Amino acid sequence: MCLLTGLIRAIRFGKGKLHDFEMFKSANFDLSDELEISVDSGFQGIQHFHSKVELPQKSSKKNPLTKEQKEKNTKKASKRVPVEHTNRKCKIFKICGCRFRGKHSNYESTWLLITAIVNLKESTRHLRFSTV
Repeated sequence: MCLLTGLIRAIRFGKGKLHDFEMFKSANFDLSDELEISVDSGFQGIQHFHSKVELPQKSSKKNPLTKEQKEKNTKKASKRVPVEHTNRKCKIFKICGCRFRGKHSNYESTWLLITAIVNLKESTRHLRFSTV
């Protein structure tokens, strides 16, 4: 997702229940070294695949987070809010939360249609407030 425009730039999906990080590892993305990636804590280990990764720190019973670490994690999480909002906009269509009842050959085109609808809504949302 592009954080400047709010539009979905690319989408990946897999068959069945597949974790995001497993999909990332198997997809062999060709990412530029200048690209900065901000991910959630489910992507532990991504720093071995890409150099510029913003990953929240995890706590444990033996090593709780300090106040500064918690504040850093909050700042990192606030950067991911637009991405999570875009995920929500796509999940409204219930394609990933419920059983897909269409033809499996149409799954990809259905997702592409949903992302096109979300992008259209996002790119024209400023028109709601204009007076004609």
